[in-house]
Amino acid sequence: MGIVVNDITKSFGDPPTYALNGITLKIEDGEFVSLSGKSGSGKSTLLYILSSLDNPTLGKVQISGREVITMNSDDLYEFRNQKMGFIFQFHYLIGELTTLENILMPARKFQQEAEKLPEARALLEQFELHEKASRYPRQLSGGEQQRVAIARALLMKPQYLFADEPTGSLDTANAEKVMTIIKEVNRAQGTTVVLVTHDPDYAAMAQRQIQLADGRVIKDQTSAV
Repeated sequence: MGIVVNDITKSFGDPPTYALNGITLKIEDGEFVSLSGKSGSGKSTLLYILSSLDNPTLGKVQISGREVITMNSDDLYEFRNQKMGFIFQFHYLIGELTTLENILMPARKFQQEAEKLPEARALLEQFELHEKASRYPRQLSGGEQQRVAIARALLMKPQYLFADEPTGSLDTANAEKVMTIIKEVNRAQGTTVVLVTHDPDYAAMAQRQIQLADGRVIKDQTSAV
């Protein structure tokens, strides 16, 4: 069923300043979509609405057939934790927890840490972090911290993965590692990926590229990747 937004507008203040202006689009299950555009174009605002982290001022948002705007906070919290993974420019790891404990954080919310431990260890191996399982965030490089954040986002096998400038604070080598991981998650697991990036090369790694300017979609192009 994917993600459907219909004629969404996001405005701030009075008189209103429009961050998004009448956007309608559908993201199919299993797609890898990049959102790009200059600073202030509305790409991060759109990501936050597509992922239910923010509501539009006007318009409708459906995720997996559910009208998320009308869901109560408890149902939305559970829906998000079961279906979505999030990666941001900054990793937001918990400094007092080890690498393994940080990865297991989403399972803790559902008291499933023991059940998810084998999967967490498999993610450590997959992301070449197995030797860092007992280390704390301060003992990891920036690239390692971001890989921990991605592993944490993937622990519950989310249907949707939302990434807001996940390479923004990384050097080129680590940024390319992160992008390779994201692309492989989409390919191998069929996870729907929505990626915000200012880098045209990374945007082009997606099978569908949506470009924004002044809160409107100016390009929506699908290509074989």
